[in-house]
Amino acid sequence: MVAALDFSDLGRIVVIIPTFNERETLPVIVERVRTSVPEAHILVADDNSPDGTGRIADELASTDEHIHVMHRLGKEGLGAAYLAGFAWALQNGYDVVVEMDADGSHQPEQLPRLLDALRSADLVLGSRWVPGGRTENWPVSRQLISRGGTAYTRLALGVPIHDATGGYRAFRASTLRQLDLHEVASQGYCFQIDLAWRAVQRGLTVREVPITFVERTAGASKMSRKIVAEALWRVTVWGLDDKVTRLRRRAHQRRQRGQAPS
Repeated sequence: MVAALDFSDLGRIVVIIPTFNERETLPVIVERVRTSVPEAHILVADDNSPDGTGRIADELASTDEHIHVMHRLGKEGLGAAYLAGFAWALQNGYDVVVEMDADGSHQPEQLPRLLDALRSADLVLGSRWVPGGRTENWPVSRQLISRGGTAYTRLALGVPIHDATGGYRAFRASTLRQLDLHEVASQGYCFQIDLAWRAVQRGLTVREVPITFVERTAGASKMSRKIVAEALWRVTVWGLDDKVTRLRRRAHQRRQRGQAPS
């Protein structure tokens, strides 16, 4: 058996796992996280799952002081769940905050890879589209959406990231404090793009490490056309706003130098 790595130098770590009808997969994922990084805490942010996921989370927490549960009023979206989780983590003094899905698509055994990379970064992205990254059992249509979304993001926003839509991430608490989270209103794929772009804009160090993304074997995917449409619309607006801001800044700089606009 391989000994667990020591991440005590990173401070207190919490893995946020949003849930909605994940009763079949949550106990397994929690156990795998606890095995992979024993010192990490887990926050289950449950959106009042009709299938009793919240009750199962409470049962897990009752036997393990590393597990915590946030019961939310209803299904408000992935972005809202993570924002609530981030606020809880910062209020409770955690130094590292990790995003992880409950459906098994993010491999807890690869969490040490993200945490190790965080030693020299402000934000680490688990990437499917860098050398060594891959997907398993994912339909071509989903791959095209993911690759296309990142390609469009790189073009529209100038973000040098290979997997901008992925949701397996490790943040330093200091990074989250710089991202103006109170202004974030995006959801789904767009939420992940939003946070990565904010980090890049602020000059923070963003690293990507390869992961294996495995298609869920239980439950239903939360992906929808509405989520994809929101991402496309918001990225387009952000890109246009950014270009206008840059043009105005350049015009202002020329005026300050006494040069007429060309």
